[in-house]
Amino acid sequence: MSGGTGYGTCPEVIAAIVEAAGDAAVVLSYDENRSFAALSLNRYGSVGSCRLDWSGTEVLRRSPAFDGAGLKALSAEFARPDELAVVFWGNLAVPSLALEASSVAAHADAILECGYECWVHLVDSGVLIEFQDGEGFTAGRIPG
Repeated sequence: MSGGTGYGTCPEVIAAIVEAAGDAAVVLSYDENRSFAALSLNRYGSVGSCRLDWSGTEVLRRSPAFDGAGLKALSAEFARPDELAVVFWGNLAVPSLALEASSVAAHADAILECGYECWVHLVDSGVLIEFQDGEGFTAGRIPG
């Protein structure tokens, strides 16, 4: 594996999403993952090991929801249905996915079942949605 020891070694975690979304979902390579992370996750500081530091950034919405309905609502609010979305999980062994925002909404429950934390980068909108199990969702403008 190029660059990422352990990256993507557990594709079975996202198998149900990939199967359900079909050709609409693309499993990202390690290099693709790092490229999209540089445009989104890496522009934030961190609090602990897996939480983003939202201080000093434009927070658009916070939601105490813990389910797919919460992710679906935020996706609908901040993304066009055909917009590219990249989903990252807190465990790099689970490969990241690229798919349309409408597919994120359609498979929101399955996405959240893949880990205790995940992030959805709405590429065209420049918005990142963070999910932390036990805390809910935060959506914010990605810093330039």
